[in-house]
Amino acid sequence: MDRATALKSNPHSPATTPPQPFAVAADGARLHVTAWGEGAPVLFLHNWAMQARMWDYQFAALAPHGLRCLGYDRRGHGRSDQSADGYDYDTLADDVAAVIEAQDLHGVTLVGHSMGAGEIVRYLTRHGGRRVKKIVLLAPTTPFLAQTPDNPSGLPLAAFEAMRTAWTVDFPGWVSQNAPAFFTPATSPALIDWAVRMMLEISLPVALACNRAVTETDFRAELAKIDTPCLVIHGDADVSAPLALTGAPTAALIPNRDLKVYEGAPHGLMFTHTERLNADLLQFIGS
Repeated sequence: MDRATALKSNPHSPATTPPQPFAVAADGARLHVTAWGEGAPVLFLHNWAMQARMWDYQFAALAPHGLRCLGYDRRGHGRSDQSADGYDYDTLADDVAAVIEAQDLHGVTLVGHSMGAGEIVRYLTRHGGRRVKKIVLLAPTTPFLAQTPDNPSGLPLAAFEAMRTAWTVDFPGWVSQNAPAFFTPATSPALIDWAVRMMLEISLPVALACNRAVTETDFRAELAKIDTPCLVIHGDADVSAPLALTGAPTAALIPNRDLKVYEGAPHGLMFTHTERLNADLLQFIGS
């Protein structure tokens, strides 16, 4: 029997089996992948303490436009494995590479929100951009949040430590108290509750480890090396990652980029400014 005949007679052979819902990281951690639609690939990276479900409104809007929208749960989040370590940006960037390779993505647009933006930057500087066509950094936490002698506009590390200490006392209470600032007054209580419940699925050790990576990693030198076409989108009412500390300096450091500022938009602009964001994503991806 020749190979062509064998493939037709065995629809479950490796040559015809579609990509599986899990990619396997270098250390064996399984990363759950979700995909909608067919066409040019777009891989979405979620923010701290959430999961790929946060992109539901983007998947629903973009997939009908000839795009293959994919998202995966970061290790320790959602349906992915909770490893004991690996929450540094090097390992997380390697996880991005594992998903891209497992799904055989080429010419992919990477869209990352908040913490996910840093994963995109580290992926490009660690693995190169041969598979990547464009990137979107949405409300990024780059380039560097911590206050240091050469970064005086950053926030004191003591403030981050105090916040994490509060988490060890009452993490659900802290999330609930701070959730409204993630949205706008017009956001429905049901949507806020849905997002809070999603965030509370994360374990406290993972939340702490990821936050340390976000607040203590310096991306300034890396951003200047990115030559992939980039769109930075940020809200001027973002209190989680203020525009002047994050989005604006991030855009200033990337040579080939455009910056769009959404008036009145908070950190959760994928929920509060959905229609505008989806339109901008479609325009940028297809341009």
